[in-house]
Amino acid sequence: MDLIKSVNNLSSNNLTIGQLLKIPSTGESDEGSSSGGGQNYFKYTVKLGDTLYSIARQYETTVDEIKRINNLTSNNLSIGQVLDIPSGNSSNNNNNNNNNNITYIVVSGDSLYSIARKYNTTVDELKRLNNLTSNNLSIGQILKVPVSNSNGNNSSITYVVVSGDNLYDIARRYNTSVDAIKSLNNLTNNNLSIGQVLKIPASTTSSTYFDYVVVSGDSLYSIARKYNTTVDEIKNINNLKSNSLSIGQILRIPR
Repeated sequence: MDLIKSVNNLSSNNLTIGQLLKIPSTGESDEGSSSGGGQNYFKYTVKLGDTLYSIARQYETTVDEIKRINNLTSNNLSIGQVLDIPSGNSSNNNNNNNNNNITYIVVSGDSLYSIARKYNTTVDELKRLNNLTSNNLSIGQILKVPVSNSNGNNSSITYVVVSGDNLYDIARRYNTSVDAIKSLNNLTNNNLSIGQVLKIPASTTSSTYFDYVVVSGDSLYSIARKYNTTVDEIKNINNLKSNSLSIGQILRIPR
């Protein structure tokens, strides 16, 4: 009990329905929790448009298996809900998806057509990939966008501008230049807007950071401790002015 409280920064034994807890792995829990003997699981955060069927199809499993693992009594899902998904052979499939898709956050003025045109894909492909039944988008909505590897070695990563960002800091962070970023994004000046999506030239340090989604009970201290970094480093990377976090917030964490 003390270990669970420590991992989740709990000050009391009180719990609320739906609260997310981190449970320390013992190294044998995966085997014990799988009827398949030794099968592993990974965490999946439900997003807008997800259904048990679409998740099961994406990771080559079944709706019944997901419901059994997560003790679900219905097919209803809520945005931000965290599910255990059996990895099996689908863990490699998941990695491939991450390599072929980028995450895009919808900003004011966006449409499926404009996003599809920007990333050389189609509206139908965006709708299929995100399980959308209409063309309506909402500001802040997270989309998966397919990217091609046709650029060969001139690959790039996607960066979403946050408060306090400027081209110079971003270029320095990713070991590139302001001119290279401007050229890649067809920018005519140095002005940036919060939520703007930039393509950043990939370099040997392009994987220096990864995205972390804040869950209930998280604090900057617990996240920093978990990933062997410091609170100040996380705040600096994410341009945070305080230690406050919100559930679902996306943080960049140094590897």
